Amino acid sequence: MTLIDPRPGMAALMDTLGAEVGMDLQGERFAANLGPPLDMVLRERGVPEDRLDEFVARFRALYPEVVIPATVALPGAAEALAAIRRDGDRILVVTGKYGPNAQLHVNALGFEVDHLVGELWAAGKAQALVEQGAAVYVGDHRGDMVGALAAGVVGIGVTTGPCSRADLLDAGAEVVLGSLRELPAWLSANIGRFTLHRS
Repeated sequence: MTLIDPRPGMAALMDTLGAEVGMDLQGERFAANLGPPLDMVLRERGVPEDRLDEFVARFRALYPEVVIPATVALPGAAEALAAIRRDGDRILVVTGKYGPNAQLHVNALGFEVDHLVGELWAAGKAQALVEQGAAVYVGDHRGDMVGALAAGVVGIGVTTGPCSRADLLDAGAEVVLGSLRELPAWLSANIGRFTLHRS
C-alpha cells in the first residue's frame, strides 16, 4: 500500500485459498490490514502450524493470476519514482511480500527500480536499507517506520495503508504525507539534509 493498491486481489486471493481448504480466512479483513508477514496472518486465522508452509506455498502460487491483474498503482506513485530518478538517486523496494511476486508487480506496472528485496518485516528491513545505502524509507505501516529507525534512515510515512498519521508518527516517522503525490515536493525541500547514494 505504499506504491500499489493490491487490496481487491488480496481479498479475493485469501477467500479463494479459504474456500480451497475449508476455512474462513477473512479476505476483506486481511486486505484492510496489509503489512505483517503472511505466515503471521495465517497463524492468527487459526491455520495449524504444521500446515503453514502448505498454505503459504498455495497463496504464492495463486498470487500471479489473482492479485497481479487486479492491482493498480497508487496516486502519485509514478511521479514519486520519477522525482527520485530525476535527482539521480537510486530506487530500492524493501517489502514484506514474497520477492518474485513483488517483482511481478514492478514489471506489470512498469516501475523502474534498482533493487528489490522481499520477505522482510519491521526491524528486519534495516539490513537491506543499510546494505543498499538508503537515506530515506517511505512506508505505510508502523513496521516500515520501525525498519527505518533500525537502519538509521529518515522514515516517511504515507497514510495510504492501514495506519493513521498518529500511528506512523508514534512508530518513528519523521514526517507523514497524505499520499505519494506530496513526496516530490518534500524531497525538493529536504534534499540538502542528507547525502543520497547516487547511481
